[in-house]
Amino acid sequence: MANAASTTLDAFPAQVPRRQAASAPAAAAQPLTARRVFAFLAMVFGMFMAILDIQIVSASLSEIQAGLSASADEIPWVQTSYLIAEVVMIPLSGLLARVFSTRYLFAASAAGFTLSSIMCASSNSIDQMIVWRALQGFIEVA
Repeated sequence: MANAASTTLDAFPAQVPRRQAASAPAAAAQPLTARRVFAFLAMVFGMFMAILDIQIVSASLSEIQAGLSASADEIPWVQTSYLIAEVVMIPLSGLLARVFSTRYLFAASAAGFTLSSIMCASSNSIDQMIVWRALQGFIEVA
């Protein structure tokens, strides 16, 4: 048994060449500045607002239904349109971030999300609300 093990080990080189490790991680090379902290906090706030939006709509579907005179069959589409648009947009977000840069994409998404939220607030019918919520879902992921 010992011969089989040594024969197997002899078939592989004793030293496998390894890549040279970088002298310092890329994140450690860049100092933490007030601008970076502000950018990070703005991004965290934007993500928090998107999650908060989902929770608020979920908790207030009955009030939205009453305000828009929607039927019980129509009101779930307010959430469904948002979620379907979000799921469709997730695979595209990486590509868009590489094409337009993360910074510009995030700024455009924040502005678009705010605009579509205003349009949701001014909706007069369930159809308008569904369209604006779907737009929010597309914009929110980017």
